[in-house]
Amino acid sequence: MARPLILVSCWRRELPTYLSDRTRLETLDPAYAERVSDAGGQPLLASRPPAAAHESVAQLIELVDGVLLTGGGDVVPASYGAERENVQDDDAEADEFELALIAAARTAALPTLAICRGAQLLAIAHGGRLTQRPPASDGHSELEGLAGDAILAARHPVTLAASSRVARALGVETAPVNTIHHHQIADPGELEVTGRSPGGVIEAIEPRTDWACVGVQWHPEKMGEPEQRGLFDQLVAATRGRYRRAAA
Repeated sequence: MARPLILVSCWRRELPTYLSDRTRLETLDPAYAERVSDAGGQPLLASRPPAAAHESVAQLIELVDGVLLTGGGDVVPASYGAERENVQDDDAEADEFELALIAAARTAALPTLAICRGAQLLAIAHGGRLTQRPPASDGHSELEGLAGDAILAARHPVTLAASSRVARALGVETAPVNTIHHHQIADPGELEVTGRSPGGVIEAIEPRTDWACVGVQWHPEKMGEPEQRGLFDQLVAATRGRYRRAAA
């Protein structure tokens, strides 16, 4: 049986190569694709067009069976009506493209998992907003100056709403998670908050409808805890019985 196709967003960065010190490249932690593959899906890495084109978004959504929105730079504050205060690596074209993906996935009711930046965009797409200066408490501190191993190893607890999609995915109602984000969700808009860390920081959001969609502020693909794979299992499982290549 063919595997369901899961669109995986990339992030464009300028990195040194033999061509230039600032070569524009699409980048992605391979753990995202590995987790999708382990869950039984076929990851399809999507590079955005030169200018975000809604016709290309419609074509992508028609092609795939699910969507995984990944991490990346900060969202442009203007997209949620705020002034710039503390912004790094923002890209307005990336925001436009991924917000269009969210809108199209919602209309098509495609199963969706939104991680970190992806969850922030999910909130914005539903009328929410972000804070550009997360509180330096309860495990949420500035990452600048910390060693990579320290960032990856740090954990703080998250309490999940009983019977929520995220709780069903992880199989628990309290879980340790990592902190690898610069901004965070301040207002989920129309979405329901289904996970918070101590101090009330929003960690998980999901629609109040039947749309199989979950957004998490942490990075489950970078965690070794087995329950975190449940988010990817849930994403792929939600495509079963509906994806177009099931009988291929």
